[in-house]
Amino acid sequence: MKNHVKQKLYFNLFRLTGLVSLGILVIVLLYITYLGSGVISFRFLTQQWVNRDITAGGIYPAIVGTFYLGLGVAVFSIPVGVACAVYLNEYAGHSFLVRMIKLAIRNLAGVPSIIYGLFGFAVFVQMLNFGTSIIAASLTLSGMTIPWVITASEESLKTVPQSFRDGAYALGASRWQAVRTNVLPYAASGMITGSIIGLARAMGETAPIIVVGATFYMRGLPNSPFDKFMALPYHLFILTTQHVHPQAQAYAAGTALVLVVLIFSMSFIAMFVRYRYRNRKDW
Repeated sequence: MKNHVKQKLYFNLFRLTGLVSLGILVIVLLYITYLGSGVISFRFLTQQWVNRDITAGGIYPAIVGTFYLGLGVAVFSIPVGVACAVYLNEYAGHSFLVRMIKLAIRNLAGVPSIIYGLFGFAVFVQMLNFGTSIIAASLTLSGMTIPWVITASEESLKTVPQSFRDGAYALGASRWQAVRTNVLPYAASGMITGSIIGLARAMGETAPIIVVGATFYMRGLPNSPFDKFMALPYHLFILTTQHVHPQAQAYAAGTALVLVVLIFSMSFIAMFVRYRYRNRKDW
């Protein structure tokens, strides 16, 4: 087979896989939009959940709980992940131990989320006595998100040319001054994008929060980080699998639609931040 025919075949194959993936996503979005758009209303988004008659209330506590969860994950995971990436890429060198640590971090990114849930239950709920709470869930999801943040931040740091660092050293800057002024500003777009995508993934997880604090129904909103909480993914899971109300499937689709909009909004923010920082680069 001639090279140009082979190249065209591979190109069409890649285009077909892309179209299939996009088609599946569109079908899923249309399906949940068709089922859930009928229940989306101002009351559905702003009212307390009424478990006896689910049509009389809304998912406001689940939205607030998901927001608290995302805020906790951002506070715990992003600073730790970015600092670890800076150390590994700029200070740690290339020894055998460092390569093993990097390999372990990449493997941790692929560990099933329920494993993190069991870890969080053993460490944060039982050992540290945080109980099943927002802070236990946030720390558990942070442990799951940190490998993503480290990997994305490290890859972004690697894209900054070495000449930027050498230029700072030539002017007498210390290593930290070179990193702070000539590396971090140019790696920020990839670091922020990776952090937001990792955060969006954590906010959509269900398995870990089942065992560390999420509940299907509670009166009012949580008053402290040590309270239980409602969350959109767990609320959706219960409505889909265990609730017997005739409107449960429609309300599950409405909850899924709200969660998808929330996750897509974060992804669009990541794209916007990446676009803005990329336009500032002059190299």
